[in-house]
Amino acid sequence: VRASGGRVVEDARVTLLDAAGNVVDTLTTGPDGTFRFVDLSSGEYTVIAAGYPPVATVLQVAGGGRTERDLQLGHED
Repeated sequence: VRASGGRVVEDARVTLLDAAGNVVDTLTTGPDGTFRFVDLSSGEYTVIAAGYPPVATVLQVAGGGRTERDLQLGHED
């Protein structure tokens, strides 16, 4: 997770929702702004990052693989 100027955002809350809108998991980003959800079933998920104005993105996950996505929060550095 990064701020608009490219700076990593530590301790941002990241929530994962399934296609029905149910919370699958919630965690916080590490010192390098990264986060990881594991053991996900195939399907569509929404990732919501909060720490500044929240942002959400939809992604498709293929079971057994790895999906990476950068999220940029709407905060001016």
